[in-house]
Amino acid sequence: MADNSTSRATDPKVLVERMLGGDRLALARLITHVENRTAAVPEIMKAVYPRARRGYIVGVTGPPGAGKSTIVDRLTAHLRAEGGTVGIVAVDPSSPFTGGAVLGDRIRMQAHALDPGVFIRSMATRGSLGGLARATGEVLKLLLAFGHDWVLAETVGVGQTELDIMKLADTTVVALVPESGDAIQTMKAGLLEAADIFVVNKADRAGAPALMGELKFAAHLHYSSSTTPKDVDWEIPVLSCQAQADVGVVELLAEIRRHRGALEAAGALDGRRRRRRRAELEALLIEEFRARVARGVSDGALRTKFDEVEAGDTDPYSAVAAMLPMISLERS
Repeated sequence: MADNSTSRATDPKVLVERMLGGDRLALARLITHVENRTAAVPEIMKAVYPRARRGYIVGVTGPPGAGKSTIVDRLTAHLRAEGGTVGIVAVDPSSPFTGGAVLGDRIRMQAHALDPGVFIRSMATRGSLGGLARATGEVLKLLLAFGHDWVLAETVGVGQTELDIMKLADTTVVALVPESGDAIQTMKAGLLEAADIFVVNKADRAGAPALMGELKFAAHLHYSSSTTPKDVDWEIPVLSCQAQADVGVVELLAEIRRHRGALEAAGALDGRRRRRRRAELEALLIEEFRARVARGVSDGALRTKFDEVEAGDTDPYSAVAAMLPMISLERS
């Protein structure tokens, strides 16, 4: 009887039902399924998909030491004070020993650990570039399906490879500090393309006014000279804050809401989410194609063609033409 009870407690379908009913432990276990890429992930995501439509995703990115965790912590405090529920995904560097998250963000956000209106999950990058773990998008969906009003995604600070957050967030906040370097380096890093809001944290330090001035100039130049069609009329605002002292965070939250309002008024929020769903489908198709190729090579059905190309007996283009029908017939 105990074994049957244990089986039900870990059955993905049961976990989904419990999670949709507000069970935080079930949510945590489903996230573990997603992180570990278990065979149950497709069924889990199909089950929660219809419920992952409400809520709003805010990405917080920027270089190491910019105070991203503190900004997320303070934003959470203000959202909770208003009665909103908050899910947090903090993408940590992978531990070189275990491959798991270092969990620094959960330690820094411990003030919210016992708040039933806040759910915090640290995830390891596990070698993923772009500042986000491979499974982050699916975890965000789980947090939305759980019913969180706001989901905050904080990326690991890895410099120029942080741009994946803009593919997942509705609003992207780029946090910088005076030590981050000048605005030209920010432009080189592509952050002007990723940012919806710039915030200069630790603004009491020397160099903050100069950095803000450079960012404002760069943001205005980007706004006025861009030839790329815009889905919303929005010039990136540049804010200052001292998150540790909770200075400027209210203003940051107001700008996040203003950006959300601009997206909704222009119909751009729905458009961005539609493009996100299309991109997700494309990524899943590519992932499945790679898996089928790997199975074909492992089973030997495609290995011969690989050997022929490797030996120089067949050109890659002819091999691809011969292999594609074989791959399409591979069983899932």
